[in-house]
Amino acid sequence: MKEKKERLFHKDFTLVVIGQIISLFGNAVLRYALPLYLLNQTHSAVLFGIVSACSFIPMIVLAPVGGIVADRVNKRNVMVILDFSTAALILLFMGLLQRVDLVVLLIVVLMILYGIQGAYQPTVQAAIPVLTEVDNLMPANAVINLVSSLANLIGPVLGGILFGFWGLRPILILSIICFICSAIMEIFIHIPFQRNKNQSNVFVMVKEDMRDSFQFIKRDNPIIGKVSIILAGINMIFSSLIIIGVPIIINEHLGFSQSTGNRLYGYAQGALAVGGLLGGVLAGVAGSKLKIQQSYRVILFCTTTLLPIGIAVFFPLPAMVSYSVIVISCVVMMAFSTVFSVQMMAYVQQITPPQLIGKVMALIMCFVMCAHPMGQALYGMLFEILAGQIYIIFLIAFLICIGLGLAAKRVFVRIG
Repeated sequence: MKEKKERLFHKDFTLVVIGQIISLFGNAVLRYALPLYLLNQTHSAVLFGIVSACSFIPMIVLAPVGGIVADRVNKRNVMVILDFSTAALILLFMGLLQRVDLVVLLIVVLMILYGIQGAYQPTVQAAIPVLTEVDNLMPANAVINLVSSLANLIGPVLGGILFGFWGLRPILILSIICFICSAIMEIFIHIPFQRNKNQSNVFVMVKEDMRDSFQFIKRDNPIIGKVSIILAGINMIFSSLIIIGVPIIINEHLGFSQSTGNRLYGYAQGALAVGGLLGGVLAGVAGSKLKIQQSYRVILFCTTTLLPIGIAVFFPLPAMVSYSVIVISCVVMMAFSTVFSVQMMAYVQQITPPQLIGKVMALIMCFVMCAHPMGQALYGMLFEILAGQIYIIFLIAFLICIGLGLAAKRVFVRIG
């Protein structure tokens, strides 16, 4: 096994990567299509924000559970079961569409879908250190981020074309095929696993695992907790704005027809993925030169991309000019964001004991994502209230994120 781990792309890691490509592609198509379908049907920024916020809640709740499961159960089996479950969920959604209330159905399906992702991602993150050597952690995480970016590039672009010309149904069928293929491929992955002999009650084990993880973050590495607080603030102000703002601007404010707006939003999502690919390549090639103590600069660079978008919606520019500014800003934004994400993942994996990696990663993800529902619901209301002055939203968000980036500097420079 040691010889295999010394090579980054041995059989098991390669199968994980390919399975991620297929599974994340199906997920990216759904994340693009389902909320946009709601926006097309209702044209309500408030409703769009509330549904998006509700969908994140199960991911927040189940991320710690996913971390505990990832450390105590065979990681391969978790991935297989969750992919098959997602395929079954979308098949059920197809059967219920147009038979029950659309808003209620989308809230339930998106909540379950994001809940599954909340349990799935800690499993993948916990599998990386098991399948690779310490020296390969940075490249391995860069590869996983590249895979995610590639799926997020192809998914929305293809989804925009399918959705623009043929509607939602082909996207649902395509995603079902993706999840089934991914689950079948993951059956053949071997991830080293040693069953825990602790026979305690499951609730006692959960309590003990959560306690150990909290103690590790609070007592042994408090810097992780401080970084998580800053990231939660940035998620609430910055990330939520992009998630809610970009589709509303493209589909409701630039004057495009609905089908054109749908396709252009898909291309914008693809642009975010291109930025992710560029950031992943940069992190993989220059990983050893990127110092975690200087990562606050990445946050500041990422934040500056809000300004061009605010300017584009302030001046009465031609629709395609404003759209192009938004797309270019998204590429740069995602590149910096991916570099920062790879840095943080590799750092946490290096300093965390193997038996705690899944739980600690899940706790960090959970805490950071807690800010998403609040931010998305807030921005849904703001885009409704300030429909004619949305540049104000970007200006305020920019100033707040600059403040958070400067606060981050005081934390990151202390990392040894």
